[in-house]
Formats: sequence, structure tokens, C-alpha cells
Amino acid sequence: MTAAVTDAAHPVDAATVLGLLPTRPRLLALGEPTHGEDVLLDLRNDLFRHLVEQEGYRTIAIESDCLMGLLVDDYVTSGAGTLDEVMARGFSHGFGASPANRELVRWMRAYNDGRPASEQVRFVGFDGPLEITGAASPREALTALHAYLAARVDADLLPCTVEALDSLLGADDRWTNPSAMRDPSRSVGRTPDATRLRLLADDLVALLDTQTPHLLAVSSRDDWERACLYGRTATGLLRYHYWMADTSPGRMARLLGQRASMMAANLLAIAARGPALVFAHNGHLQRNRSRMQMGDLPLEWWSAGALVSAHLGEAYAFLATALGTIRHHGVDTPPPETIEGLLYALPEDRYVVDARRLAALLGDVTPAPRVSPWFGYIPLDPAHLASNDAIVFVKDVPTRQSWWPTA
Repeated sequence: MTAAVTDAAHPVDAATVLGLLPTRPRLLALGEPTHGEDVLLDLRNDLFRHLVEQEGYRTIAIESDCLMGLLVDDYVTSGAGTLDEVMARGFSHGFGASPANRELVRWMRAYNDGRPASEQVRFVGFDGPLEITGAASPREALTALHAYLAARVDADLLPCTVEALDSLLGADDRWTNPSAMRDPSRSVGRTPDATRLRLLADDLVALLDTQTPHLLAVSSRDDWERACLYGRTATGLLRYHYWMADTSPGRMARLLGQRASMMAANLLAIAARGPALVFAHNGHLQRNRSRMQMGDLPLEWWSAGALVSAHLGEAYAFLATALGTIRHHGVDTPPPETIEGLLYALPEDRYVVDARRLAALLGDVTPAPRVSPWFGYIPLDPAHLASNDAIVFVKDVPTRQSWWPTA
């Protein structure tokens, strides 16, 4: 079997990756099965750098707050701020502490220095302003959208004043109260003020849409695209807070689905701008339905990758990453009957594997699912092997002190 698997395994490089795909994707997504391991991010950096330099990709999007990411984009395109500042303030989920993420941002700034805007590589965070402990206030997105419109359209077209928005928003800690994640009664998402804000956000987004020709004539496309991002984020956050206040058994699945929807909307907007590279957890980028058990409650929702794939078809490609060992977390040599075990038997440290070719080689042999002893690592699901365009396999994760706060 090892000899057969070798036929599907290749060195990891940009040309090989693109050669495994039926067409050149507009969104090329690389997943990771766990967070906090810089060996995976170093591999990402090498692959993405070559895809930018050799294949013309011009956007790198990662699983991080879409509004915070604007600081990083300003830095890599214009040098605004300092590297230390953008690493501290431009990433969510603790990802700014990663040395590999720092190296990515440093390289992007160096690559862009002296290049015209049309040739620069852009940075995007495509996650919503969300954390496990809760969601951000919609203030930043709502007021930024209002400010963009107020500076460019007649005042009588605006559905409200910024003062009215401020009054309805109230104190930000009403929105960010971490107890609301587990106790719907602590959420403000279904209060009269929140209901009114949802209507106003919808009206502001509609105004942005109906005034598009005028807005593009009086402002740059970059500014208009940022306003669209503010609109998506404001409506998405208000919808997320609405479901935080829900008391039905479907509450958590709704929240997970809403996060995926916000991610997908940002990825589709990125794809509309041009070819882009995407990096996030495998679970956010996979094509199959996501499942999770929370206590006695089974949860199911469609991931961002599934939603984007439904819209883009072959213009979306997904490379899932699989690991052999993470010994400092008790993830030892994989059993030989698993996909990871088959790949672990190969001689080199890393490969990109043609997933559909591997599935065909296995034929009627169904690999056993691998069970991880550590909750932070999610192995490949052999039932969905062929739904991946390719698998990037890394044999061993070196032992080290993690930078990720939840590792």
C-alpha cells in the first residue's frame, strides 16, 4: 500500500499544488488541523510567498478579525504604523503573538515596498469580530459606515444621525458581556434598541448599494470596498447578537452558522477583487457539513468553505493539512490503518497529496478514523477524503513552547 500511496504524493511547492487542481482557483485555501504550531505557518509562508511571486496571487486572507486586519493591510501597503503595533492590534484570537505571522507581515511589507498599488499583495482578516467568549459591539462598523456615507451623500438620504446611532448603541460593554455567551438573558441582541439598530444598519447598507455609481465617482474603490466591509460586519454582528439572545435548542448551531456566513461573505468579496490565498482551520474551509458535540447537544452547520464552494465551484480549492505527531500534546505516531498512518510511512517530512487520486488508489479500502487524545487537534475524516482537492501532510511537529494562549 505504501508504494501505491507514493504515486499520489509530491513535493510541496506552488507549481505542484496548482498542477493538482482542475483549474486555476480564484480562492486557494490552505487549512490547518490545529492552531498554535508555527511549523504549519512556516510552511504556509513558504507556499504563499511562491504563489505570490510566481503565480500572481495578490491577497492573503487569514482567520482573524476583519476590522483589525485593516491595520495590517495599511501597514503592508503603505508602511503606516510599526510592525510591533500591527502585531499587537491587528490580529484576533491571539494570532499576533505568532513569530510566523510576524514574519508573514514583515515579508509582505518588504515585498510591497516600492511597488505600485496594482502589484502589491494585500492582507485581509476574513473572520468576524468574534471570540469564543463573545462578540464585539457593532459600534465601529456602524459608525464607520455612517461616516463614509455622510461625507458623500445628501444628509436627507441618511436614515439617522450618528448621534442617534450612539444613543441606541449605548455602552460597548453591554454588547461584549462574556456572560451572554452562555446565558441568553444577558444578551442585548433582542432589546428594542438592538432591533432598531438592525433596521438602521439594513437601511445604511441599502443606501450604500443604491448610491454605488456616485460613491465610486467621488471616492476610491478601496474606500468603497471598506464601506462594504463595514456594512457586512455591522449587519452580521447585529444578527449574531440577535441569536445570542435566543433561548431555543438551535441557539449554538445558529451562532456557528452565522460566524461561517460572515466568513463566507468576506471571502466572496475577496474573490471578487482578484485571486487570493486563504489560511484558516480545516474546519472553517472544508466543503462538508461541520459537526460538533457540545455536552449532550449535537451541532451541525455549513462551514465557510462549504458556502463559498457552493458559490464559486471550481474557482474555490481547498488543501487540508494533516499531521503525523504533536508529541508535546500526546499525539503520537498515527495508527497505520488511518490516512495519517499511511502518509506517515512515506520517507519524507512533508508532502502534498492528490486527495482524489489517493481515494481512487484506496478503492474499497476505507481507512479507519484517527482519534486524537488532545481536543486541539482534529484528524482528517476519511469519509470525506475526496472532498479535499489535496492534502498537505507534515510528519512531525517539533516540541516547543506554544505562543497560542489557548494551547
